[in-house]
Amino acid sequence: SKIGWRASLSAYAPLLLWTGVIFFLSSPEGSFSQTSRIIGPLLNFFFPDMPEANRAVIHSYIRKTAHFTEYAVFAFLAVRAFSGSATSFLKKWRYILALILVTIVASLDEFNQSFEASRTSSVWDVALDISGGLVMVVVLWSIKRPETNDLSES
Repeated sequence: SKIGWRASLSAYAPLLLWTGVIFFLSSPEGSFSQTSRIIGPLLNFFFPDMPEANRAVIHSYIRKTAHFTEYAVFAFLAVRAFSGSATSFLKKWRYILALILVTIVASLDEFNQSFEASRTSSVWDVALDISGGLVMVVVLWSIKRPETNDLSES
């Protein structure tokens, strides 16, 4: 039906678009030299006297924070998509499936980067990506889980 198709599209389109963003960022466009064109001037503006070595360290921390954040968003979108699914299996296992999907995409992302001369590939980045997804899944699960013990009534 058209309503089912539209609901599926609105549930899964953001997840698919974000997957595209992730793979775009794993291209040479997301390399250190490219992101330094944005991050460098910002750091220079806010901290004009900062030594270059410190600037490079902060740039690295910003990039690692971006890894964590992009996969937290990805996990959020996956849980959102699976929660709205007409398939009971996807609904029931949405948190676990979101983490599995995060792991697969993070691994493929780093594998893809291993073929790019301007990029580095690291198992530690996969772990950082998974941790971003895991934090988001835990937050979403803790918000949505049914209350098992209502302490206010004791």
